[in-house]
Amino acid sequence: MNIYEQIGLKKVINACGKMTPLGISVVNDLIAESMKQALQDFVEIDTLIRHTGKIIAKHTDTEDGCPTMGAAAGVAISVAATISKTNLHVVEQLPFFEGTANEIIIQKGHTIHFGASIKQMIALGGGHVVEAGYANRVYREHIEQSITPNTSALLYVKSHHSVQKGMLPLEVMIDIAKIHNIPLIVDAAAEEDLKKYIKLGADMVVYSGGKALSGPTSGFICGKKEWMEACRMQYKGIGRAMKVSKEAMIGLIIALESYESQSVDPDIQKEKMIKLCNVLETIPGITTGIEQDEAGRPIYRARIQIDATKTGIAANELSEALKKSNPAIYLRDYNAASGVLHVDPRPLFESQEDIVVDGIIRIIGGG
Repeated sequence: MNIYEQIGLKKVINACGKMTPLGISVVNDLIAESMKQALQDFVEIDTLIRHTGKIIAKHTDTEDGCPTMGAAAGVAISVAATISKTNLHVVEQLPFFEGTANEIIIQKGHTIHFGASIKQMIALGGGHVVEAGYANRVYREHIEQSITPNTSALLYVKSHHSVQKGMLPLEVMIDIAKIHNIPLIVDAAAEEDLKKYIKLGADMVVYSGGKALSGPTSGFICGKKEWMEACRMQYKGIGRAMKVSKEAMIGLIIALESYESQSVDPDIQKEKMIKLCNVLETIPGITTGIEQDEAGRPIYRARIQIDATKTGIAANELSEALKKSNPAIYLRDYNAASGVLHVDPRPLFESQEDIVVDGIIRIIGGG
């Protein structure tokens, strides 16, 4: 019985992904123990923030880093940094300060909702959102003709949530930023490559500490030293409401230090999903396959197509029934309206894919 069951909550089988509504990730024993020790002692927080920044820089091949409470906080803080720089007066006035450039240009297809609106995160940092282009097409001219003296930064979202078709690639956005001498922020919250976007020329990159890293609830910004100084300054302003804890910073450090050694072979996860598909294929009305992550990451999920005329239950109904079961089983149901569900192997514990299969068979058989 886990700690949540002990306080009367249902056990959860997470076959959805590293999702905030389900607690993102689970940490290993080394991270958990380090956080326990951090919770049981004192430290100079400002010194710890700077030290954590050095560790972030080491593992991202950047000049410096700034720990945050999460990737969403990282977006708000990085936006604020481009507006205030290290001017304490402006830092203390955000998000209401209007006396300097504060427009953030973002492609229309990147104005995502990830559980909250990225436009709201930008606004928390004092940014005024300028949407460029259309949801399915953005041209270079859309970005360049949106640039004014009030432009503070360009923001690029690298996410499975964002529109892939018709958007400008990051390389083009970086080129525009350099030509116009404007900083470019990359929201790479769930991305696994911690060095790629800085190498391409981004000024600041925002990551989650709890997703690809499987660390605690945390995040970080990495990039040029001048911008990291400005990011840290936000802890005297909006960052105070989203301050990162001492135990989260220690857990993040350990997660970074052990990241490469903790990586899981995607072929092993794919093999588990193939076995799951082979069993589900025997159910009339279900067809399956393996699909790679929409954003191109080396994540291979089981695709389950539901024919409601044969199964007697639609995909969205099956997903909801699984959530209401005990243990609660969460599938990836973004495409349920099209009759498609996915199983993400990453958060599953040993043999939990069998529980997922049994749950699906039970509900369809009972239907």
